[in-house]
Order: sequence, then C-alpha cells, then structure tokens
Amino acid sequence: MDMITQLLPFAFLIGIMYVVIIRPQQKEAKAKKEMIEALKKGDKVVTNGGFIVVVNKVEENFLSVKMNNDVVAKITKDSIARKYEDEA
Repeated sequence: MDMITQLLPFAFLIGIMYVVIIRPQQKEAKAKKEMIEALKKGDKVVTNGGFIVVVNKVEENFLSVKMNNDVVAKITKDSIARKYEDEA
C-alpha cells in the first residue's frame, strides 16, 4: 500500500504530460498527414522555405510544383508546411 501511494504522483504526472503534450502533437501530425494526402493539382501550398507554390502534379513521394509560369520544381511531400488560403 505504501508503494502505491509513492507511485501515484508519478502516474498522475505522466497522465498530465500525455494530455498536455503528447496527444496534441499526435493530432497535429495526423491532421498534417491528411492534408498532404488530400493535395491535388491546382492547390496552393506554402513550403517550409516560405515559397507559395501551386501543385502541378502529385506523385507518391514528391510533388511537382509551379513557382511561376516558367519554373516547375519537384519537392518532397515532407517539405509542405501548410495549405495556402487566399485572404480575399
């Protein structure tokens, strides 16, 4: 009984850490993965480098993106930060 009362605060702290830190990170990672999987041609995205590009072609591990009318580049799906939403 004495050992249970000593371990109870540690179990409580681990539970709080899970709820406050680990679970939100897992939810955010899942939402980002779903967003990347849902990308299609014509979507505007922001890369980790800060470029706003248009998806030209979706491949298994890469995206072909248009930076402007003349430049088409291939980037990894991991380098997508978020989807770009016009403010207008």
